[in-house]
Amino acid sequence: MVELARCLACRTTSNSHSLASAGVQVLLALEEPRSGTTEDRLGNPTSASPDVPRQSAVGRTSNPWRTAEVGVQIVRGYRFQVHDSPQGPPSETWQTFLRNHLKETVSVDFFTVPTATFRILFVFGVLSNDRRKILHFNATEHPTAQWTGRQLVNACGWDSNPRYPIRDRDGSYGTSFQRQAQILGIEEIVASPASPWQNAYAERVIESIRRECLDHVVVLGERHLKRILSDYAAYCNGVRTHLSLGKDAPDGRETHPNERGRIVSLKRVGGLHHEYVRIAA
Repeated sequence: MVELARCLACRTTSNSHSLASAGVQVLLALEEPRSGTTEDRLGNPTSASPDVPRQSAVGRTSNPWRTAEVGVQIVRGYRFQVHDSPQGPPSETWQTFLRNHLKETVSVDFFTVPTATFRILFVFGVLSNDRRKILHFNATEHPTAQWTGRQLVNACGWDSNPRYPIRDRDGSYGTSFQRQAQILGIEEIVASPASPWQNAYAERVIESIRRECLDHVVVLGERHLKRILSDYAAYCNGVRTHLSLGKDAPDGRETHPNERGRIVSLKRVGGLHHEYVRIAA
């Protein structure tokens, strides 16, 4: 490479300008003949044999002042000893954790609902991840950590409580909520910041509540909202099918044979949805 750079520096064009660029000229300026005693990478003196081809000293000049004069910064090499860090068993991914502990986890989350009088109501919901069943919900205008902790007790109870409730980093989960979780003997799983996909089951059911119910009604107040959500929770747990459950409902659906009778339609959630069953004639 150095020989090619020297040839370019020597050749000129028709207007007497060198073909070599300024960078090549800098490399040639750093080129030093290496003869006699040399130094290896560790700085130990070694004798250069005349039969051994001379190595280029570009980038390895021993004179830092000369390097500074040409405006090139050279970092001298150091010897690093790399040690293989002990590697333990790889930790499971988030998807693997959910798959392994699906029956022991619940998802909790908040969402807001505006009313006809321009009030904002906060709805707290608890969802069983195993069967996608809505275990509990409640609404309030001023959620506090004490209120949220009571909802966790009402949803999980004192006997059949889940092991891992998955939640986000909302400020409503304060010290009182964490203390209540410790009393119940459950371990909170806090999602990473700005990672709603880690609480995907709760986000999915909230989207279904909005799209299939709340987007089609005008909420008058807190009691009206609780009645609407009660009707939708009954429909979702007992009627609405889920592909992840093999087109079954969280509470299970009865299979009606053809001999049972004719098909009739039953209104659910104020007529927003329907259930089709067979009844005897």
